[in-house]
Parts: sequence; structure tokens; C-alpha cells
Amino acid sequence: MTGAEIRRKFLDFFVSKGHTLVPSSSLIPDDPSVLLTTAGMQQFKPYYTELDPTKTVHPSLGTPIGKNACSSQKSFRTSDIDEVGDDTHNTFFEMLGNFSFGGYFKNEAIAYAHEFITKSLGLKISYVTVFKGSDLVPKDEESKTIWNKLGVKDVREEGMEDVFWGPTGASGPCGPTTEIYCKNAKGSDVEIWNIVFNEYRCPGSREELLSGKVKLEKLKTPGVDTGMGLERLVATVQGKKNIFETDLFTAPFGDLLTHENVKSARIVADHSRAATFLLADGVTPSNKDRGYILRRIIRRLIVHGGRIGLDRFAIKNACISPVIKEYKDAYPELEKNRTQIIDEFETESAKFAKTFEKGLQEFKKRFPATDKKLTIGAETFDLYQSFGLTPDVIKDIATEAGYSFDAVAFDAEFKKHQEKSKAGVTGKFGGHGLILSGELKASNEEEVKRVTRMHTATHMLHKALRMVLGDEVHQQGSDITPERLRFDFSFPKKLSKEQIAEVEKIVNDNISKDHKVSFKEMPFSDAQKAGALAFFKEKYPEQVKVYSVGDYSKEVCGGPHVTHTAEIGKFKIIKEEAVSSGVRRIRAVVEP
Repeated sequence: MTGAEIRRKFLDFFVSKGHTLVPSSSLIPDDPSVLLTTAGMQQFKPYYTELDPTKTVHPSLGTPIGKNACSSQKSFRTSDIDEVGDDTHNTFFEMLGNFSFGGYFKNEAIAYAHEFITKSLGLKISYVTVFKGSDLVPKDEESKTIWNKLGVKDVREEGMEDVFWGPTGASGPCGPTTEIYCKNAKGSDVEIWNIVFNEYRCPGSREELLSGKVKLEKLKTPGVDTGMGLERLVATVQGKKNIFETDLFTAPFGDLLTHENVKSARIVADHSRAATFLLADGVTPSNKDRGYILRRIIRRLIVHGGRIGLDRFAIKNACISPVIKEYKDAYPELEKNRTQIIDEFETESAKFAKTFEKGLQEFKKRFPATDKKLTIGAETFDLYQSFGLTPDVIKDIATEAGYSFDAVAFDAEFKKHQEKSKAGVTGKFGGHGLILSGELKASNEEEVKRVTRMHTATHMLHKALRMVLGDEVHQQGSDITPERLRFDFSFPKKLSKEQIAEVEKIVNDNISKDHKVSFKEMPFSDAQKAGALAFFKEKYPEQVKVYSVGDYSKEVCGGPHVTHTAEIGKFKIIKEEAVSSGVRRIRAVVEP
């Protein structure tokens, strides 16, 4: 079976068992406590604790999902980035999952998993694990009994660190798990599937739970959350020794993976998939948050591409485009956003290519190859500052030259520089910090004035969209340069020409009214009660500023803004397009 067939077989199996097929959510999560989507259950978190799945309309479907759902979720984890290149680790991956929000619990969840693994895929289960209990949660005797009745006799008990999952992010549902192990092509037992029984809600993070700072709360309705990594599953089903031998990688990358520099070839393959999917979901390279993760991925991709004979143009044609072709049927947003993906990749790779060779030569001049195992770190910071060599790239170059890279020392130097930069910008621009902001980009005072006008216009756009499309619209991200503004928002379908024209008219009408723009400081909870809009994914401090545009709109923001709306000029929408499932994007400009 191909990887695509296994993905489809999983989804079809659970649809046949009464599950609603839900499209993958964006890699940009709704959960403000995490930068990227790391698991299939993240889009479903509210259904375990807050929302009624039988009544709440799901944005991707336009209807409620019901009590049972399944999905193939795009996922991204950065914790393994340094290990990419071995047999198992990757950054981007697909997570197959089935979920229940009160529809069924342990009996059905375990029976479904057993049937799919042993009958649909024809695999033999080596052993399973169950929770042995702790001071916080009792032993899971029920799961052990169910497995025994299904004929699985090797049931191993493990503790809180291994078989108690969650919560993801700052809080959320969690519970004991049961894991399924099968043998891989090397004869080793590997975990195939993790089934989580969400019986509790944790009011804090996992670290806070394990340290005793918070206590678990029993969920009114227990639920099921499962996760099965497609790459590892396919390797097991196809009898491959590693994930890079599966058709999930060989189909798009072919002979590239037979290069004698195995590590670099695998990094190129992994990072090409990762960059393509991030770009498709609207992440753009920057020096902040998820944009910085993407920048790291692309720049490391360029470096290791060079080591196997691929320049940036070859990477675009031999790596990025084939990923789109191979995965577009399962994830249509790849083809829809092809132009955006290619354009952003070309811009970032061209920017890096100009300085990389100079940076590499400078590194070699300062740190000639050695076999003395010397350590470098803080002293390499200006290679990042002057030539754009990210810590990952510096580490790769240093390791190849025989040095050990001290990431902690580098980070300390980075933070020291940040503090100096913030102080300088605060003095120049009255505390707004525009040059350092991930949302606003300006390099001089004239550009500051332009992005300030567009920043206020963005707030007015947000309000107008909600007036025309309804309160289901929430900001999902924005990016403002002196030339244009870009605004991402949740909405399930394309806007009509009439809707776009109406939004544009509302903004311009309110600009012409010359509303006064002012702000008040207040607790975030009071801002919410007052009806102030907020960035749906942002985590706000207790005390915030609420900017009001006359009586037209209120929004939580740190500034800066114009003092009166007439300063903005004429607002014009240039383009409306899809970013990912359930997320749209507007590009606009303001004219004097």
C-alpha cells in the first residue's frame, strides 16, 4: 500500500464507523499558547471542555461535526530539528486521528484500533501499554481488561511520564493513554498509535501539573483523542527501515535521497516539505515567532542543498514543486497557494543566497578547521547579525569544521543585543518599537508614518469584515510593510465582489468621518466585556491598551495609530484569497 492509500484507508475506516471527516486545520493554530499545530487534537480542544459538537458549526464544514470525528492533520514540531537526518526524526509530519466527544470511550476506541491495525493493515501487535496509576490518577484496569479480551496478552504498565498525555499548551483536556507497538523492518518494536482517554481538564501546563502547582478537574463528559504518525506507520506497513525509504519521501524526491551525503539529503527532503506546508498556510519568513521558524528551515535547506549539489533554483524545481504535486490531492491548499509558496520561497532564498557565501568565508577566516574540539558560541553572533546565518546554520558549519557550538551562549548574546535594540528604537519612536515588531516593518521615520496609517486601517478592516460577514470573523494574523497591509481572518468561503466592495466602502466612509483615535488602559477581562476585538491567537497580559476609532471600533492593541482617521487616506483592497482551510487573506493599500 502507498502512503496515500494508507491515509485514505484510515479515514474511510472511521467514516464507516460513524465519524465525520474533518479537514486538517492550519499549521497556524487557534491555540495562542503554541506557535504551531503539533497534534491532531488541537483543533478539537474546545469540544472536550467548552463547545457542543452537535450544535457548534465547524468553520471548515459549515455544519456541526457531531460527537465523533476523524482527520489527517498537518503537524509541525521543532524540538527534533537537530536530529533531522537520522532514520526517524522530522519536523513536518501527518497525524492520523479519531476523536470522540462523548460518543464512545475505552471499549470502542480500543476495539476500533485493534480492528484497523490487525485486519485493515494486517499488522501484528507486539504489545500495548496502559497507565499504572499515580498519586494524581488511578490505575487504568479497564483498558488492560479490554486488551486481554481482544487477545492481546502482553499489556505493560507505565507511569505518568510515558502514558499520561497532555495538556497541549497552557491548559486543556488530558488523561491516561494506551499505546500500541508493532515490529518494524529492523525487528524493533515501535509505537504506532497512542489512544488518549480525556477524562480530565488541567487548568495549567503539563509542567505545572507534574510539579503540583495545579490539580486536575474531572471532565463532565469524557472523550477519546488518538494520534498515529503517518510516516512511521507507512514505514512499518511497507517494511522500510526508515521513513525516508517510504513513498511519502521517495515519490517527491526520488534519487535525491540516494546521495552519498545521507544526512544533508534527508534534511533537504524534510525541510522542503516543512517549508512548503508552512508557506501554504500563510506563514512568511521573519525574525519573530513562527516566521523565524520558517526562516531557519529555509536557510538550513539552502545550506544542505548546496552540500548535495542543489542551488536555490534547483531546490525550487526539484523539491518545492514536487511536494506540491505529491500532496495536493490530500491538501488542496498547496495547489491553491502555489504562487504564494514559490514567490515567498524565492524571495527568502535569494535574500539569504546573497550573504551566505560571504558569511561562510568570514566564518572560515575566523575559525579555521580544527581537530581540537574547541567551543564557540557568543562570538559568532555577528555572523547572524551581518550575514543572516541562523544558529542552526552556524552550528552545522561549526560542526563540520570541528567545533562545538554553544547555543546557550549564543542565545545570551542574542538577548543582550535585543535589549540594546529595543532601547534604541524606544528612544527614536516613542516606545512603539516598530522596527522590531513582527507585524509592522519600517526602516526610517517616513516608513513609520506609512505603516502607522496602514495599521489603523487594518483595525478598521477587521471591524468592517465582521459587519459584512458576521461575528465568526476573527483575526488570524497580519503583516504590514510601507507598501501594503496583509490581513488573515477566519471565514469558510470566498468573498463575493459585492462583499469586498461593501467592506471597502465601510472603511472609506469611516475614514472620511475623521474619527478621533484614542486609547485607554484596562484589565484584559474588562476589555473583553467592553466588546474590544483582539487577535484570536494572541496571549495578552493582564493589563492592555484598548484603541477606539470614534464609536466605530474598539480593539486591543499596543499601537501605534494615527490620531484621526482622515490621516489614513483612501483604503483600497487589492486581492482576496485563500490561505488555508477556513482562513482567508486580504491584501490592501492606502493612498494619500
